[in-house]
Amino acid sequence: MLTVNKEIEGGKVTISLKGRLDINAVSQAEAELRPLLGKATELIIDMKDLKFLATDAMRVLLSAQKQMNRQGRMRLINVGETVLDNLETTGFVDIFYIAD
Repeated sequence: MLTVNKEIEGGKVTISLKGRLDINAVSQAEAELRPLLGKATELIIDMKDLKFLATDAMRVLLSAQKQMNRQGRMRLINVGETVLDNLETTGFVDIFYIAD
């Protein structure tokens, strides 16, 4: 199960993910993220409480990154070891800006 919390301050959008972003949660993540992207100049995705990120679900983040490259910037913060390992294994760690 995935819980998505959103905080919007002008063009700064912070998304906090809690639970598992697996293949079953892809549609939910896309539906919650897509309407916010058009307004964002800065997108922060807080992964402090994200326990799992499936390879198939990474396309949600990749799609957001592509859009933010055109209109601002995107950062992943509080990335846990398990999620970071998945990003490293797939090579996505080189695509995203990952902050401590």
